[in-house]
Amino acid sequence: MASALYPSFKQLLLGGDIDMASDDLRVVIVDTADYTYSAAHDFLDDVPAGARVAASSALGSKTITNGVFDAADVTLNAVTGDSVEAIVLYKHTGSDATASLIAYIDGVSVTPNGGSVQIQWDASGIFAL
Repeated sequence: MASALYPSFKQLLLGGDIDMASDDLRVVIVDTADYTYSAAHDFLDDVPAGARVAASSALGSKTITNGVFDAADVTLNAVTGDSVEAIVLYKHTGSDATASLIAYIDGVSVTPNGGSVQIQWDASGIFAL
């Protein structure tokens, strides 16, 4: 599966219902043996709890410049569990049933060993619209 923006996110963005600069955005690293991307998925509860290896706190230093969204690098501490092959970016609301999925980022390869996992965003941004 290639990286993708969730179609439900595109709808929210076009309708002005999500603000990438001010909303509480977070990432969860996932095991693709337990989760398969679907364009029909819209909320974090569509990603099974067993597929979620670790989640971040709110992303910091978010910027939007020339159509590119970026954020500070993320460090997840004391990560254990299944292997990780993808990252899911989502809008945190406090409830998995209303936490909107934003992006599925493929191409990750991490085997947790109890240490830290650092997610370093490409200098060109997490994704460009």
